[in-house]
Amino acid sequence: CHVNVMSYVLVVAGQLVPCHSVSRSEPRVSGTAPVGLSSWRARETATMVASRWRQAPLPPVRIRRRTTAAALGLLTSSCCRGLSTSALNIAVITGTTRTSPPPRPIIGPRVSSYITAILEGRGHSVSVIDPREIKLPLLEKPHFAYAPSQIPPTLAELNSILTNADAYVTITPEYNHAPSPALLNILNHFGSSVFSFKPSAIVSYSAGQWGGTRAAIALRPVLCELGCLPVSAMVHVPNAAGVFDEDGGVIGGVDEEEKWKNYIGRCVGQLEWWGDAAKAQREIIDPSSVSPALRTDPSQRNAPS
Repeated sequence: CHVNVMSYVLVVAGQLVPCHSVSRSEPRVSGTAPVGLSSWRARETATMVASRWRQAPLPPVRIRRRTTAAALGLLTSSCCRGLSTSALNIAVITGTTRTSPPPRPIIGPRVSSYITAILEGRGHSVSVIDPREIKLPLLEKPHFAYAPSQIPPTLAELNSILTNADAYVTITPEYNHAPSPALLNILNHFGSSVFSFKPSAIVSYSAGQWGGTRAAIALRPVLCELGCLPVSAMVHVPNAAGVFDEDGGVIGGVDEEEKWKNYIGRCVGQLEWWGDAAKAQREIIDPSSVSPALRTDPSQRNAPS
């Protein structure tokens, strides 16, 4: 049945007066009075209330707009971040492979520790993929090229973490105006079916003044091709050795930490918004039914000849 998209609640002198903006030709919504009677009662009530308070100063008239979905009870607080939201599984993929200086100190672990603490502090479950720990060899054969029974244990574990993640955070240094080769090596071991229909965020850093921005820009198309579209807000950390201490805390006290939390919070907030939305949608529609994975030959991508 057709339902008028907008309905209003008129607040007069502190009392709620329903004013249904439905024409006589439109069908009745279950649970409401007949349209003609409802409109007549609304006008009569408004007149009565106004006359009752004629001698007293009236407060400003406010109009509250409701959508049809809200009127039918289809909206819940879980759609609004801050009221109710599920924790996300977030995979943090770091890029540094340095184990000894130079540079001194090694910056990457400081940045990743702080980002991880921020995510965990917001209630998310975080898995850190560190190339210094997993010792993944240079790409010779990607995960999807193996028979299921022949997949190396390291690749199988990484595939499980990445597949079960709701969102991704990539943390890269800048090498020659480019992202970390180790980070790209991890990403290139897996196909887009692992990452697709999920959001990602980019964090970059450097020992100098540019904060790895050129590496971050170069990383965006890679993540787009994998299907984990990066959010627009990025995090860039210039002079990173002077920003985070050895334990991943902010140098400079509470005020300085608040600045970094607010700065990083914009990026994380976007990641959470899209992560929540994508997670909810995956429970309704299987992404593989919308865009099946290409599993046999690259020519599956080709346009009809």
